[in-house]
Amino acid sequence: MSSLKRKPLVVVTRRLPDAVETRMRELFDTRLNHDDAPLSPEALAAAIREADVLVPTVTDEIGAGLLAQAGPNLRLIANFGNGVDHIDVGAALERGITVTNTPGVLTEDTADMTMALILAVARRIAEGARIIPDDDWTTGWSPTWMLGRRITGKRLGIVGMGRIGQALARRAKAFGLSIHYHNRRRVPTAIEESLDATYWESLDQMLARVDIVSTNCPHTPATYHLLSARRLKLLKPEAIVVNTARGEVIDENALARLIEAGEISAAGLDVFEQEPAVSPRLVRLARTGKVVLLPHMGSATHESRTDMGEKVIINIKTFMDGHRPPDRILPSML
Repeated sequence: MSSLKRKPLVVVTRRLPDAVETRMRELFDTRLNHDDAPLSPEALAAAIREADVLVPTVTDEIGAGLLAQAGPNLRLIANFGNGVDHIDVGAALERGITVTNTPGVLTEDTADMTMALILAVARRIAEGARIIPDDDWTTGWSPTWMLGRRITGKRLGIVGMGRIGQALARRAKAFGLSIHYHNRRRVPTAIEESLDATYWESLDQMLARVDIVSTNCPHTPATYHLLSARRLKLLKPEAIVVNTARGEVIDENALARLIEAGEISAAGLDVFEQEPAVSPRLVRLARTGKVVLLPHMGSATHESRTDMGEKVIINIKTFMDGHRPPDRILPSML
């Protein structure tokens, strides 16, 4: 591909920040999605038949069947986002198609949102925010009205102590939470000491002892329903569950059932198992104030989305110059 004299055809499936789209137009023969509507399966198939580079997002399902229709020029899928579970990376690699992502740039924003959800659920912020426009709240106020839970002094269990998990731990420590974590591998002692973090080799044992659980691990075959019905039942009845990672990490139906039964206190979710569809049970729970639901906003800042776009451009430019892109996805990472 580096020997091509023409600019590579880069097909972008959704609207990106203006600065990113402008730079792409300068560097590549770029086809943009001005309507910002998700591409139909037919349109996505047409795109991969023509493109040298495809720039998809989490809303694009790129499975083996679709990849089988790829044209001979498609050599790079430069994903706009960190997670690549919507792409059959193995099928892409078998066809000689490199896959890249945009790691690292959304760490702080996702950690901010996770901490915000912890506060929103514990202190009933979303529920309270709906009362002012709809009711005269002064008539309902009493010393026992709208009581939430203090988070200072509580135990936070972080499932996945990577970049985002550690960033969350720094924030949570500042709020007076006791940090506990489960990870595939124990983090270095210096990190543990800086966070006052307690490592649990057994996820089951940690879940039974914490007050708040935050999932911050990627979705892989090994983490599908990592918080299964059995594990969710280990939680205290007053426990809070927060998920800003991937919906598939939690058994969503079991979570809803346990909250309905009063066996788990509440949950804050920014991601969903059948995304973009949201379970009607969760929607009903949100209306009762038991659940806070957000539309996948974890990385939704101007800064984060611009940084992600810049990473996409670097990956494309590096690849087209005949070098290994910095954010290449390897089979060992899946």
